[in-house]
Amino acid sequence: MRRTLYLFLFIEFFVFAFSSVQGQLRFDPVFSDHMVLQRDRPIRIFGTANPGASVLLRFADQEGRSSADVDGRWSLNLPARRADTTAHDLKVASGSDTITLRDLLVGDVWLCIGQSNMEWPMQREAHFAEERVRPMPSILRWRNPDYAGKGFYGTPFTPQVVRRLQPDSFYQGEWTSADQRSLPSMSAVAYYTGRTLTDRTGVPVGLINLSIGGAPLETFIDPESMAADPRFASKVKGDWLENVDLPDWVKVRGRQNVGDLPGVPSGLLGKAHPFRPGFAFDGGIKPLVQLPIRGILCYQGESNAQEPARVAEYGALTRLMVEDLRRKWSMPDLPFYFVQLSSIDTIKYKGQLWPEFRDEQRRMLDSIPHSGMVVCTDIGARDDVHPTEKRLVGQRLAQWILRDVHGMVSVPSGPLPVRAVWKRGSVIVHFQYTGSRLKTADMSDLRGFALDGNPSNQVQINGKTVVIEAKEKPRVISYGWQSWSNGNLVNEQGLPASTFRIPVR
Repeated sequence: MRRTLYLFLFIEFFVFAFSSVQGQLRFDPVFSDHMVLQRDRPIRIFGTANPGASVLLRFADQEGRSSADVDGRWSLNLPARRADTTAHDLKVASGSDTITLRDLLVGDVWLCIGQSNMEWPMQREAHFAEERVRPMPSILRWRNPDYAGKGFYGTPFTPQVVRRLQPDSFYQGEWTSADQRSLPSMSAVAYYTGRTLTDRTGVPVGLINLSIGGAPLETFIDPESMAADPRFASKVKGDWLENVDLPDWVKVRGRQNVGDLPGVPSGLLGKAHPFRPGFAFDGGIKPLVQLPIRGILCYQGESNAQEPARVAEYGALTRLMVEDLRRKWSMPDLPFYFVQLSSIDTIKYKGQLWPEFRDEQRRMLDSIPHSGMVVCTDIGARDDVHPTEKRLVGQRLAQWILRDVHGMVSVPSGPLPVRAVWKRGSVIVHFQYTGSRLKTADMSDLRGFALDGNPSNQVQINGKTVVIEAKEKPRVISYGWQSWSNGNLVNEQGLPASTFRIPVR
């Protein structure tokens, strides 16, 4: 009897020990069926296996070998491939374990970050009813993960949300093909960008959407990067919920969600929350750094546009983020395309600083190489921070990509000021991105210009310049300098001019 018991215990132990070393072969969670791998760059694949185990990988006509390190991590690079609209399987084998991912394409992968206007889903977009009946392109794919705390506003998080406030569980979701089932919840801006690109180029597009409603820019930045910069080190010191160098509004929301809540995971910066500095970076961007991408799309700013100090630092803070991500991806020319804040009235929303903020964003074009900006002051919502017209935003983002990546567009932007010169009783404003001529969007008189803050009606278009009567030389000229802009200057392609304020020479 005792011998039988010992034999049973031995078998049970052997089965447990054997099972504990089997089935450990995994792809990293960023990989799944239907994904897009970045073209024209070595294809980096990574995951976990038994420590020291050999790993064989096969994709289309390529294969590679690697072995897991002492912690069980493995990675390998396959040679770069051109864009490929033919779907292939990705297989990995180690010992008796085999995993197959199906229906993978090779094309361009875009990382999409921002707050609610980037997150804004197709089901709430102005053209959704029209778009949902269109056939979906099979070469458009997206990874649109759910994040912990989505849909919670001025109320405490539930225990289920609190349990997910960890880097490895904050974002949850896999790649999917563009279809009618996944379309309603997908970012409208990202969708229209990708849709325009696939329709115009035939190159597969993969969209990774990590946007978070209400999120400040700081959550998408590596805390170590901020700590190493004297200008922003104070943002990552002490309890973030009491930090005077972070946007006020996000701290209010943070206290509502987790302020008095017990059991919330905490770190050096205090309680975990989607708005805590570096939180989205740690949970979403950091796991992707090994995965080659084409570039970054960003629609963010509303949460950083409500205090003068946050407005004044925004350009430098964005540049810090972009330069850090370019280092991490080893791509000094990694494209960064962003959306300028739209127009809004100030009766129902605190948008008084939006003209200054839009101008701060415009100046980012000069401080951040390989960047592009979309102007959307013409499609804002007077009393709503969430304009539902997202199709034009996505199409305008795609204009930059079609020019810079595909060489298909010559004028990617609306008019941007180059200089203003006073000469013989007139201020002459020169622009880039005019096309063959400037014009007004509504065919009426030109609006939106002011000299030293005084609106001017003595303004006209002269070919590719704007001429404003001024008997004396003004110090500055501005355009669209209202929260709810009344400017109507566009270029030949109908793209709107940016808000700006520049000195007069």
